Amino acid sequence: MKYLIDPMDLSVEEIDELIDIANDIIKDRTRYQDVCRHKILATLFFEPSTRTRLSFESAMLSLGGSVLGFSSASNTSASKGESVSDTISVVSSYCDIIAMRHPKEGAPLVATRKSTVPLINAGDGGHNHPTQTLTDLLTIYREKGRLDNLTIGFCGDLKFGRTVHSLTKAMSRYKNIKFVFIAPPELKIPEYLKHDLLDAKNLDYKEVETIEEVIEDLDILYMTRVQKERFFSEDEYLRMKDYYILDKEKLKLAKPDMYVLHPLPRVNEIATDVDNDPRAKYFEQVQNAVYVRQAVILTLLNLIPEE
Repeated sequence: MKYLIDPMDLSVEEIDELIDIANDIIKDRTRYQDVCRHKILATLFFEPSTRTRLSFESAMLSLGGSVLGFSSASNTSASKGESVSDTISVVSSYCDIIAMRHPKEGAPLVATRKSTVPLINAGDGGHNHPTQTLTDLLTIYREKGRLDNLTIGFCGDLKFGRTVHSLTKAMSRYKNIKFVFIAPPELKIPEYLKHDLLDAKNLDYKEVETIEEVIEDLDILYMTRVQKERFFSEDEYLRMKDYYILDKEKLKLAKPDMYVLHPLPRVNEIATDVDNDPRAKYFEQVQNAVYVRQAVILTLLNLIPEE
């Protein structure tokens, strides 16, 4: 594996191996603290990010490596008209591995044609976010002890939510997964995902409009924000942003071992009084992201320590 662009690039066995590596890092961080000494990660973020960029940087620094890069396209030659291909050709000369985020779907895939070093898609538009998917899978595995025989509910912006699309694809390959999609008509799961994946594989799924009617059946509830940056109309965004709010009252209907995930940032879709509930696992997700990205970096650089 030289590039990670789409979670479906990975086999189930490769995903399980990455999860095993991440769990091993969690158990013994000191064993990995110098593995990437003298290696450089370039973080090329053509779109703003807090968690993903800092998480990649933390992952590499914790492995003993170094980081260079930019956090906005406005600070680069892209603002002068330089193409993604040319940027990648140049930056490949400065580093050992690249993590790239771009607002245009498919841009990281284009970048792989010019990159001479391993490249990780850190999110491309509404398309894919594979390391977030791996983070979600690690979190589910650590909380539930399995990735099969689960009912997972996705709530909120299912139309533009790349994390939802990526995790749905990944979970579709495990046995006995039931999907529940909770969204208003305007933000439903895209038709292509239903046609090409859910219906094509005859997967068990349903679409509903309220959390209350399904929450008692869920093993995982994956909340998402309504993404202002994906809307062309301010009025449309304001109309949709308060559609779903998870609070302690709704959580009373859920199982004691039903866990709440969220890719963050949160706006108001999860009330802050939920944060102290032991089922709220979105801040654990943030920490798990560092371990998963360490596992991906080590795998792509072929630097897994021997037993």
